[in-house]
Amino acid sequence: MAKVTRDDVARLAGTSTAVVSYVINNGPRPVAPATRERVLAAIKELGYRPDRVAQAMASRRTDLIGLIVPDARQPFFGEMAHAVEQAAAERGKMVLVGNSDYVGEREVHYLRAFLGMRVSGLILVSHALNDLAAAEIEAWDARVVLLHERPEAIDEAGVVTDDIGGAQLATSHLLEHGYEYVACLGGVAETPTVGDPVSDHVEGWRRAMHEAGKSTEGRLFEALYNRYDAYQVGLKLLAGPNRPPAIFCSTDDQAVGIMRAARELRIDVPGDLAVAGFDDIKEAALTDPPMTTVASDRSAMARAAVDLVLDDGQRIGSRRERLKLFPSRLVVRRSCGCD
Repeated sequence: MAKVTRDDVARLAGTSTAVVSYVINNGPRPVAPATRERVLAAIKELGYRPDRVAQAMASRRTDLIGLIVPDARQPFFGEMAHAVEQAAAERGKMVLVGNSDYVGEREVHYLRAFLGMRVSGLILVSHALNDLAAAEIEAWDARVVLLHERPEAIDEAGVVTDDIGGAQLATSHLLEHGYEYVACLGGVAETPTVGDPVSDHVEGWRRAMHEAGKSTEGRLFEALYNRYDAYQVGLKLLAGPNRPPAIFCSTDDQAVGIMRAARELRIDVPGDLAVAGFDDIKEAALTDPPMTTVASDRSAMARAAVDLVLDDGQRIGSRRERLKLFPSRLVVRRSCGCD
């Protein structure tokens, strides 16, 4: 059987091959609804399948968006990746996902791989973008949008949350319960200090404590971002003689680990220990007790990132003008002491 071509579709639909292309690619020119229906009907009747490889060779772009995250096994990044995939599908694009595992060399590996595949654009959730990765992006002259984090090493469009303000909200809320002070579970010592959300969460905690006249000395503790390491830190911290009355965790995953450690040590949450997190992963509503946390609109952020990465004008304007800052909001549940 002869291969069905775009010319065959155009003849059956009674239109030009250019119009068929506009329908298949959702642009760049609009198509009248009635004409679009005829083209789609012809595609279905003939069983036409576009040759994506040939299209990519002709346009030097694929219908793919590259997405690099630190670790999609972590609920926050998994939910973010899903939101990006949904937003990309709305624009007729597919998403390739790579996990950097918080390792700079792996981030560069995926940058080279995705850019070499001529993706339409790249969305990068970078833990600490190194100079080599920044140089790779510049060399390819790629469309890149920084999502969730916006390191200073690269001057690209960014979509981020008000991390400092959100952490202040959570810490201030805990202090309003009357706890003597609020401890903070931040990142590890190697955590970057500029453009990193966890560092901003720690800064927000510091500001709230200082505004309340509370000392932060000796009240900041280190843990990796996942629940397993936070659980180990929690076992030592909560079993010690100076157990804090309340803890603000820089991620919900850390808070899950702390609450697990508290349960093993028979420490009641929130009766003996108040806990708040940051991210509002879906699991936060299902912990026991449900977790107080800070949320942002991940779906809107993902859509903004996809729109930016597909927008030819994304590099116009100053660094500040190309930053989309989404507000944070406090989600109050029972882990903080609220009924």
